[in-house]
Amino acid sequence: MTKPFSLQTVLELMQLRADDATHSLARLIASERDAKSKLEMLQQYRDEYAIRFRQAAQNGLVQREWHNYQEFLSRLDEAIDTQLKTVALQEQHTAAGQTHWQQNRKKLMAFDTLSVRHYASESALELKREQKTQDE
Repeated sequence: MTKPFSLQTVLELMQLRADDATHSLARLIASERDAKSKLEMLQQYRDEYAIRFRQAAQNGLVQREWHNYQEFLSRLDEAIDTQLKTVALQEQHTAAGQTHWQQNRKKLMAFDTLSVRHYASESALELKREQKTQDE
């Protein structure tokens, strides 16, 4: 009779942790992608607005319009700087999540290897028992 794997509960716990780490990493990657997308959108909008400003300046602007364009461009620059920091932070979180995922995966694989070895050993013992029974 085959003995059950004594660390089966631990193996299952490691599987749950690895699954949780995988889901967490997926969320972190999605957040990073969203932050980069928002940064790209802000940069594109800033470029388009700067082009409109140059075109308007060529056609002539009064001081108030000039000031409004400059102020809005300044606010866009601040938003871009803030978003750059957000992207950098998200990249750090993703890297940490990836490390966490790798650690959990490594532990799971170690327990899985133990499980495979256990069942291989049990199979070999079972074959020996069957062979002994047949020999008698």
